[in-house]
Amino acid sequence: MLKTAFQRYINNFRGFSREIWILTLITFINRAGTMVLPFLSKYLKEDLGFSNGQIGSVLACFGIGSLVGSWLGGKLSDKIGFYKIMIFSLLATGVLMFFLQFIHSFIGLCIGMFLMMSIADMFRPAMFVSLGAYAKPENRTRALTLVRLAINLGFAAGPALGGLIIMGIGYNGLFWIDGATCIVAILIFWIKVKEKKKTAFRDKEHPGEVLTHSVFKDKPFLLFMFTCLVTGILFFQVFTTIPLYHKDQFNLTELQTGLLLTMNGLLIFFLEMPIVSYVERNHIDKIKVVALGCFMMAISLFLMLINTWAGILIIMMLFMTFGEMFAFPFSNSVSLSRAPKGHEGRYMAIYTMSYGLAHILSAEIGMHVINLGYQTNWLLMGSLGLVGLFSGIWVYRLVNQENNLKTIKS
Repeated sequence: MLKTAFQRYINNFRGFSREIWILTLITFINRAGTMVLPFLSKYLKEDLGFSNGQIGSVLACFGIGSLVGSWLGGKLSDKIGFYKIMIFSLLATGVLMFFLQFIHSFIGLCIGMFLMMSIADMFRPAMFVSLGAYAKPENRTRALTLVRLAINLGFAAGPALGGLIIMGIGYNGLFWIDGATCIVAILIFWIKVKEKKKTAFRDKEHPGEVLTHSVFKDKPFLLFMFTCLVTGILFFQVFTTIPLYHKDQFNLTELQTGLLLTMNGLLIFFLEMPIVSYVERNHIDKIKVVALGCFMMAISLFLMLINTWAGILIIMMLFMTFGEMFAFPFSNSVSLSRAPKGHEGRYMAIYTMSYGLAHILSAEIGMHVINLGYQTNWLLMGSLGLVGLFSGIWVYRLVNQENNLKTIKS
């Protein structure tokens, strides 16, 4: 029985090209080194003495940079190719990370975070386009999931190690390691993967369908982006207000906060690919799965209203983790499925921008609302999750109406 289950799990990872595996490896190396993000709010407060409002503003600049970088990455990938954008993005991000540790002023960090994320998040839409180039069409959703697994396995290793580094040599060590892993990761990609000149996105002999309408006139897609925005706002609380709450309410150490994030990463590593395979095998509607993910995130934040028992943090993280596994890989897939052939890059740029906006709103709203009390923030965020749930249900109905009209016309 156990052998059969293990074999079934392994089968989920078959059929990927060499380039996809290398892309997965460099993603893991990069994300394992991304130790600054989970502790950024603590670094700004405890090491630099910033107020909650100032922390919110720095994290908002982080999000604005992410928004700009996502847009630039999508545009430039179509113009000069995803390969060049990926190499430039990670190489420059690594160098900037080295310098960021020496900036201690509020204005300087706002500018530094914006600049770094404008370059760093050019990588994401370019990576999505690369998956379209290096993965077979039938493997694309699983390839997206495989890369997400690498991200989460990296996050599983990173925060716990990051907590130990902070306790041992301080926050500066995180910046050095994060920068070095960006550079090492992209050098491996540059040496092992050759640029693919002709892709489904750039081959003039097979240009795909002509995009006859603006992305911004695709009502179901825009409404779905709102649902994605909400899931992002809720999830990013894990990196903004929640680490502060751990310390203020339960006096948790950086290592204990890191271990909770490690649990999140390990669960995703073992369970997300089987969940994706199960949903695809049984043809379960992916929009409904994303809506369920948003609902589970809402429950997770409502659970934080219980503030007298530290064990609730584990249960909360379990709900957040399952919400993440339902929401994120399938939101990727739904967004790609809405795009006309040959124009996936444009849609994926808008998709990644929705998470850049989520960074801004999550930090700005959360860090200011906790001044009124953490309980107020959990109540607000949980309620926002319910709005996202109803938005997802609305998208499901709109897409069903579209499909019914297509069936009638055909």
